[in-house]
Amino acid sequence: MPSSTTTGTPPQQRTDASLSHGLKQRHLSMIALGGVIGAGLFVGSGAGIAAAGPSIVVAYALSGVLVMLVMRMLGEMSAAHPSSGSFSAHAERAIGPWAGFAAGWSFWVLLCTAVGLEGIGAAKIVQGWLPGTPQWMWVALFMVVFCGANLAAVKNFGEFEFWFAALKVGAISLFLVLGVLAVAGVLPGTDSPGASHLTDFLPHGSEGLLVGLLASVFAYGGLETVTIAAAESEDPVRGVASAVRTAMWRIALFYIGSMAVVVTLVPWDSEEVVAKGPYVATLDHLGIPGAGQLMNVVVLVALLSAMNANIYGSSRIAYSLVERGQGPKALARLSGGVPRAAVLTSCFFGFVCVLLSYWRPDDVFPWLLNMIGAVILVVWIFIAVSQLLLRRRIEREAPGRLVVRMWGFPWLTWVALAGMVAIFALMAREPDTRVQLYSTGGMTLVLAAVGYARQRARAGR
Repeated sequence: MPSSTTTGTPPQQRTDASLSHGLKQRHLSMIALGGVIGAGLFVGSGAGIAAAGPSIVVAYALSGVLVMLVMRMLGEMSAAHPSSGSFSAHAERAIGPWAGFAAGWSFWVLLCTAVGLEGIGAAKIVQGWLPGTPQWMWVALFMVVFCGANLAAVKNFGEFEFWFAALKVGAISLFLVLGVLAVAGVLPGTDSPGASHLTDFLPHGSEGLLVGLLASVFAYGGLETVTIAAAESEDPVRGVASAVRTAMWRIALFYIGSMAVVVTLVPWDSEEVVAKGPYVATLDHLGIPGAGQLMNVVVLVALLSAMNANIYGSSRIAYSLVERGQGPKALARLSGGVPRAAVLTSCFFGFVCVLLSYWRPDDVFPWLLNMIGAVILVVWIFIAVSQLLLRRRIEREAPGRLVVRMWGFPWLTWVALAGMVAIFALMAREPDTRVQLYSTGGMTLVLAAVGYARQRARAGR
């Protein structure tokens, strides 16, 4: 396999020179470390465990390998050409403007919708602590806080994410330590279950494993933020390279490791795994006082962290698109190095999604959720195809920029693409995910057609 580094780090390449560069290396390091820990891991993994049983560990390992390959490809391109547009800018450079348009705007819709969903989830937790208070009030408060932070300066986003990530990393690290001690039988007041909960490894057969695999794939969202943020850091190449090189152990430890702890300590078919979430169920099983409220705080932090990161990411994707002539020029307006119009627009769209959840919960809102259901896979496809095309070009034109190299190129890139196609096929088999697949596919085709029409129109001028 090729070496992951080359001798001689190239000069810093900045494609967004007008953006501020207020993110420090400690910000990027912690964003990379904590960015993999989302609310989907703390809560959503319960449904995957219920479907796959102990084999959920295999599901997370398989999807984790795919995510590591995608991150390596994205890291290679982002270290060579740092840009706030990340994969969208790479797709435009490799495939054409229409691809950058489709990848960028579909991801923008995903992030803005996620901002609303995370706001709703956080509001439900706070409402549980303060019953009688309206959810929309809490969502509005969170939106104002994080919108204001992102409007002020990029270092505010970095500071929020630094401390949010530190809390998440601390919480899951403590969980892993307690879990390993319990498995080993040395945690006071607990007896090790040994392998008794792992005997029925595939309780629902291969079908259950496939359902768990689909659930695990979508729990890895958010890893792209560090490549977007790197463009506004003091040393973008170093930041991307460091984040990508540590992605393997972060995924193995936080995702696969914690799933192994959960299914070893708690019966996979326990109703509490789904009702309370696997982490709360495990802590309750260990007799940790106040486990439920403790994990609610952690989940709240994870939701607020994702909300903050998605406001940031959506605004920078929109800014990059517009700067490349792929959207309304008003969104490219900068003030103090911050694309404030893009921040406000992204927050506005996110809050509209919240309102739709109240006004049209039975038709428009579910349609919107289905439309973004498979966007992350579409983005991964664009990343893989872009890397296949750009790698040879970079080697030919500027080999010194290959500070990060994709392993086993081009074979592992093709393996990753085959894995993505397989996941699409699995989604087409399941009724729930089939709707998401078709809805996302329709949105992507529309955006690609609009992008291609714009590309032809600009070429004909």
